[in-house]
Amino acid sequence: MNTVTKNDIIGDVLDKYPQVAPFFFEMGMHCLGCPSARGESIEQACQLHGADVDALINKINEAIGA
Repeated sequence: MNTVTKNDIIGDVLDKYPQVAPFFFEMGMHCLGCPSARGESIEQACQLHGADVDALINKINEAIGA
C-alpha cells in the first residue's frame, strides 16, 4: 500500500502507518482498536462521523509521503 484510498480498511492503514492515528481522533473516532476499525473502510467511518473523506485521505497521503 503506497497510497491510501477511501476504500482502505482503517485497521490496515493504522497497522502500516500508525502515525496517522491522530487524524482519526480529530474526526471523533476515538476507538481505533474496536472491531469497527478493523473492518470498516475510511469512507464508512467518515460517513458515520460526518467527516470529509477526501480531506482525510489527502491529509493521510501527505503525511505518509504518497
